Amino acid sequence: MSLEVSSIAVYALVFALAGVICLGGIYRARQVEDADTRRGLVALLATSGGWAVTHAALLLIPGSVAKTQMYLVGLILGFSTVFAWLYFCSAYTGRPYHRQPSYRQAAVVLYLFVVGMKVTNPYHHLYFTTAVVSEPFQHLAIQQGLFHWVVTGLSYVLAAIGMFALFETFADSEYDATPLAGLVGLAGLPVVLDIVGYATPYLLDMIHAPLGVGLFTLGVLFVFEDRFFAVQLTEGVEGATVFLDREGRIREYNRDARRLFPALDGAVGESVDAVPALADALDSDAGTVSLTVDGETHHYVVSENSFEVGQGSLGRIIVLSDVTALERQRQELERHNRQLEDLASGMRHELRNMVTVIRGNVRWATEQLETGDIADARAALQTATNTTDRTTRLMNDFAALAQYGRTITDAKPVDIAETARSAWPGGDDATLTVDVAGTVEADPARFELLFDRAFEFLLDNGASTVAVEPHGDGITITGDGAPPQGELDRYFDYDDAVSNTAIGTALPMVRTLAQVHGWDVTIDSEYRSGVRLVLTWD
Repeated sequence: MSLEVSSIAVYALVFALAGVICLGGIYRARQVEDADTRRGLVALLATSGGWAVTHAALLLIPGSVAKTQMYLVGLILGFSTVFAWLYFCSAYTGRPYHRQPSYRQAAVVLYLFVVGMKVTNPYHHLYFTTAVVSEPFQHLAIQQGLFHWVVTGLSYVLAAIGMFALFETFADSEYDATPLAGLVGLAGLPVVLDIVGYATPYLLDMIHAPLGVGLFTLGVLFVFEDRFFAVQLTEGVEGATVFLDREGRIREYNRDARRLFPALDGAVGESVDAVPALADALDSDAGTVSLTVDGETHHYVVSENSFEVGQGSLGRIIVLSDVTALERQRQELERHNRQLEDLASGMRHELRNMVTVIRGNVRWATEQLETGDIADARAALQTATNTTDRTTRLMNDFAALAQYGRTITDAKPVDIAETARSAWPGGDDATLTVDVAGTVEADPARFELLFDRAFEFLLDNGASTVAVEPHGDGITITGDGAPPQGELDRYFDYDDAVSNTAIGTALPMVRTLAQVHGWDVTIDSEYRSGVRLVLTWD
């Protein structure tokens, strides 16, 4: 008899403990920030805790009538947990089902129908019958009817749907959600105990689900609280995320964050200063931070928000959103606008001078014609014509810069030697030698224009021979004209080039056409037998 009493006490204690855990978790669950998740979790804990308490009471109270009534109350609470569980899972995973009227109405109808069948069981006995048995100790044994198994099967299916939603969210999470998946698995483990209790004499033939909910509650609210709600808070948030506690210590991070900051490995529990790159990103006053990832520079916007779960604030969530594409577009637009402004600035001044020169020479030519000095009139008109040609060239440069100054997005393989020969202006005054083979990813029209303007500069610089040759990861374009003088960067500056007829605007356009491909072009400062342009692909 003492063994029997001991077994009853152990069973009752286990269920009572599960009830205490569930009901005790309500206080912490009420602090959850998201309203729908909070309501679902509180309802789940209240119904599960009440259900577990009825199990304990069922084992301890005397009399078959009282036990039967207590069992009936437990059945009603137990079925309620299914809908609380679904509501919680839908809210936690960001799904809208718990808010849709059609689902809610169907749930109410189903719930009232099943509860009605349970309450009226003493009249039809379709749900269960009772009997007092002595094995493994004296207790009220429940003989389940057909309707019970139908409802139980439906309950398990509905609960499995909620579990699937949770597992899917955990799988999509960038965090290590293995402990959370394990907790959901523990919540479903009592199904095994139910089967053992039904098929063997080793366990009581009763529903053990409150035990699973108790373990789930213990895990998500008292052990893995921050990780559980971190997964929910970052639902739909793309990018690297790091959670810091109130003292600025690292609590959690996802895979993207670890890729940006490898030092995060092993830094959980340490101050954010333990990861200098992350600390610098948080301290940066710039609109974006630049980080090197897999050998490439990426740009990120850093956002920071506090969040509260459990008892008060847990700390801050740091999100680094990759805005590399936007930043590159901004830089590209800024570069393009700067080039246009530089060229326009020079053109405004130069055009005023050109108009003055043209007007003055035309007036002078008119005066000379009136006096019969044809030679002076012809010379003045020639000067005006040359100035007009220079004005036309500047306007063409401006139009070309506006048309071709944006970074290309549709490059394709282009034959280097063929493009160079096609761009060569010909004539008997200079020769071209091309000693390059292969292709490069480029825009054909812009690549040919690059060669055209490079040849134009070299020929205007007095070159009689021009050579295109390979050079590391790129090529050189060399002319045997006059060596460059002064600051070499001036040759590529639009503002200087416009007003300097000796330099011209050819090289600024060459650099622009190189930059839109992601290339660079420089003048070889060590080459003194003429001018050598060095064009590098990377």
